[in-house]
Amino acid sequence: MRYLTAGESHGRCLTAILEGIPANLKLSKEFIDKELSRRQSGYGRGKRMEIEEDEVEILSGVRWGETLGSPITLLIRNKDWENWQPLMDPLTRPEGFKEEDKLTKPRPGHADLAGAIKYSQKDFRDVLERSSARETAARVGVGAVAKLLLKEFEMEVVSQVVEIGGVKAHTADLTMEKILKARDKSKLGCADKTAEKLMIEEIEKATKSGDSLGGIFEVIVINVPIGLGSHVHWDRKLDALLAQALMSIQAIKGVEIGLGFESARRPGSGVHDEIYYESKKGKFYRKTNRAGGIEGGITNGELVVVRAAMKPIPTLKIPLQSVDIVSKDTVKAAVERSDVCAVPAAAVVGEAVVAFEMAKAMREKFGGDSLTEMKRNYQSYIEYVRQI
Repeated sequence: MRYLTAGESHGRCLTAILEGIPANLKLSKEFIDKELSRRQSGYGRGKRMEIEEDEVEILSGVRWGETLGSPITLLIRNKDWENWQPLMDPLTRPEGFKEEDKLTKPRPGHADLAGAIKYSQKDFRDVLERSSARETAARVGVGAVAKLLLKEFEMEVVSQVVEIGGVKAHTADLTMEKILKARDKSKLGCADKTAEKLMIEEIEKATKSGDSLGGIFEVIVINVPIGLGSHVHWDRKLDALLAQALMSIQAIKGVEIGLGFESARRPGSGVHDEIYYESKKGKFYRKTNRAGGIEGGITNGELVVVRAAMKPIPTLKIPLQSVDIVSKDTVKAAVERSDVCAVPAAAVVGEAVVAFEMAKAMREKFGGDSLTEMKRNYQSYIEYVRQI
């Protein structure tokens, strides 16, 4: 499986081409649209979300609601394109556009300066339009298709916000059912009501001061079979692939699996999950899941648990100091319309990229040109595992 996305933040649309989905998978436009809507929600989002109402158009690879086994093309139109068409037209420069109209004041923490130097650009618009997190809408569309494939194998990918602005949620004692129920009622996708209230207060403080806030979200994969990924080569280790996928999300600066960095602070006896065997079910299991469901790059049958740290968004209403790339004068950084806090949205994007990697691992393990063939291979493997 693989995918490509294309499109700019204020361009005509975003597109994604997804290859490797087996034939005969039922696709739901309503489900994909719901996932896109989730990405736009969350306390602390900017006014752009009041303009866009993301909706997918499925252009290829599907007939009568079922996949054909050929590449799937997804399209998401940018409603804001109407306001930006002259400035973002692919072919024609607008009349009256002057050199001083270019964006030349890079934002610290953004791709503006490094991207402009790398691609020999003098207008940061040529960089920020693609580096913008608006691109993640296309990835959420891809992730929604991956989720539908995983559901055929009773696998589910969910997330929760566990920290914003230094306020930590405490949900370790909650069941997955309670976490999801509380999360779905939350403005921030946080299952801890007390923490959510404090997080909102921090977001309001940042809004008033012209600042921005980051945080941490957790993605959990439920009902994962043993044996996805591999230990035999660096680029087949599932934990490495998940880390790369999450790090590719805009503003993500760190990823941990299971205990993550905490495992470096504990002795081995407090890190590794002891193994047990239940003879009645013929099943190996652990009473703890400090490994986050992955050992040696391979899933071990427990929940896959990953977390990602998102830095505060670089665009600030009270901008930081910068240097004009043309004049070299000390200036205040450019100000673009942006969010104060987008951690809840990033959690939805995190679900999407994790869902894709899990679906990819399932395809590599069980193959098949059709969903029927893939399921047959899967069932045969599950029977084999039960008989060990």
